[in-house]
Amino acid sequence: MASTSVKIFVVGGTGAQGIPVISGLVRDKKYQVRVLTRNRASPRARQLEALGNVEFIEGSFASESDLRRGFRGCDGAFINIDGFNCGEKTETYWAMRAYELAIEEGITFFVYGNLDYGYKKGGYDPKYRCGHYDAKGRIAEWLLFQNQFNQSRMRAAVFTSGPYIDMAIAIGTPMSSTVEDGVVTWRVPLGSGAVPHVCLEDCGFYVRWMFDNPGKASGMDLEVAIEHVHYKELARAFEAVTGHPARFIDEPMDSYWASGPLSRAAELGGGYNSDPSDPAFMTIRENFTGFWNLWKDSGKNQGVIKRDYKLLDEIHPNRIRTVEQWFRAANNQGQKDGRGSLWDRVQPGNMQPILKLHEDGRKGSL
Repeated sequence: MASTSVKIFVVGGTGAQGIPVISGLVRDKKYQVRVLTRNRASPRARQLEALGNVEFIEGSFASESDLRRGFRGCDGAFINIDGFNCGEKTETYWAMRAYELAIEEGITFFVYGNLDYGYKKGGYDPKYRCGHYDAKGRIAEWLLFQNQFNQSRMRAAVFTSGPYIDMAIAIGTPMSSTVEDGVVTWRVPLGSGAVPHVCLEDCGFYVRWMFDNPGKASGMDLEVAIEHVHYKELARAFEAVTGHPARFIDEPMDSYWASGPLSRAAELGGGYNSDPSDPAFMTIRENFTGFWNLWKDSGKNQGVIKRDYKLLDEIHPNRIRTVEQWFRAANNQGQKDGRGSLWDRVQPGNMQPILKLHEDGRKGSL
């Protein structure tokens, strides 16, 4: 897939992960990208358009005709459905249907944007049920099974990410920080666990590697992260980079839901288009309680969710390897581009969103 004529269809291109993925694909004009979007005039779509080698079709991932229009004439596909839009049940159906339609339309390499199947990895313990993770994780296993039989028509692979490290310094995320008496504070129910945070820019490198090497990537579940981040280390790294005090407070789950960053939305649906009358409906509280339980039991890369960091070093020798390294890069870049230092950016009123659903205001349609 290395010729200049290769065209990739992308679902999820205007999301936090989609932007660096597309940037990585078109940076040297080796690939052309077609993006499915609800609004080609949105700020994120215009940001992508400015990269060059990017075209758009307006439509929905929950439409066979729109998916067919997207796939038709393309060689590859990167499909990362927004589970916060549709909810677990709807994502499950449309992810499977997207794979099937891709085969029909002649796609030769299909990469699925995934998250860990934490419920299964945790032994089907209900405390780990996290709808927006499990929906993707089930599909990833199904897709890799299908790939055993369909490789002669279309190769497929899975790209498994996780919570972006940017979420620790952004507004409206499960781990948004606060500034309390001059101290940057993360009050989250993590205990001695760790979050396998992901660097978005590195996501662009990994996905590009997969499209450059479809023979190696076919059948692979490439699970990525910077490192397993313990939040005492997160606070220490912030202090080391900024010179300002920071701390982690292990917040009890009940207190987190009473006053934490997601507390006001706790009883809303995990997918803003999901139906509260549907038995499959999960609230944000239910969804993210499972989310935090996964990380509480994943400390030191020895618990429920693990990563093969040796493999990641081999694929991407220059990857970001520590949270301090990422903080330093983010601090320098923010000062360079006018957003300010990390310390400036975590102040009340200055924090910006990273997740697209915050910009959408949890409104929209499939």
